[in-house]
Amino acid sequence: MQRQGNRRRNHYDVGYGKPPVHSRFKPGQSGNSKGRPKGVRNFKTDVQTTLKAPVRVTRGGKPRNVSTQAAMLLRLREKALGGDARALDRLLGFAQIYNNEELTAAARLSADDASVLEIFRARVLSGAAGRPNPGDENDGGDGD
Repeated sequence: MQRQGNRRRNHYDVGYGKPPVHSRFKPGQSGNSKGRPKGVRNFKTDVQTTLKAPVRVTRGGKPRNVSTQAAMLLRLREKALGGDARALDRLLGFAQIYNNEELTAAARLSADDASVLEIFRARVLSGAAGRPNPGDENDGGDGD
């Protein structure tokens, strides 16, 4: 009888998420003991570090330190201004992506298009964009 009582006291459910006690991780033991060592960086970190590394550049006869990224952009600008079509295309692409898109988009709109967009913007901000106008023919009735 006592034997059965001990077994019941030490008994626990084994199943999904509940492995047997003898096979559980011990305190301080990793589940992936041969995993990534501490201090090892990934590729993204290496690229960011490389682009931030300082480079000495001579501009206007004066040497100065700039980031590698800035030096690359300066070199791309020099090539584009020198007539390199591929560099010019790449620089214009960067300008389109990273310059203020709202200003360039607004400059291309006609006055009529801009007024329509402003009316729509005002309706959306007031919450009226989802509601039909009272004078509309299709007011959500029964369709007869």
